[in-house]
Amino acid sequence: MNKTLTQLGETVTVIANLKDQEDSQLLDPIKQGKWSIREIVAHLYYWDQFNLESMVPYMNDGANLSPFPDHDSHNEEAINDVHGQSLHAIIDQFIDTRAKLVKNLESVEEDVRFTIGEGKRKFSAESFAKIFLKHDIHHLKQIEEKLSKK
Repeated sequence: MNKTLTQLGETVTVIANLKDQEDSQLLDPIKQGKWSIREIVAHLYYWDQFNLESMVPYMNDGANLSPFPDHDSHNEEAINDVHGQSLHAIIDQFIDTRAKLVKNLESVEEDVRFTIGEGKRKFSAESFAKIFLKHDIHHLKQIEEKLSKK
């Protein structure tokens, strides 16, 4: 497994450890007008689910994958999708989906190149994964900052 996919998989450990935190820490917004940690996990899960279903299966050499959905509406769907679900259930869904995503990305041959939407840039499974690793890092930093303010 390459370094990027290893790191993408390691996010699972951080998210799984959230089960040991006080629910109040995870349900309060990280800042005024921002998501809670629960909502951040739901957001990460929802993007993983999208990638697992709508992107990775089509990563063939020379393929042009569908463009990413509108981020704002996709993120809103993510929050609505988990309405009424327990924090632990959302974490479990994230863990399961991330493991499947990493496994499926690993199965894409290294020399496969594809484009996304109208873009000209050619992606590999690894360069695609790097987008979401940076996304993880951004949100993990937010989570860490929130939990350090106990």
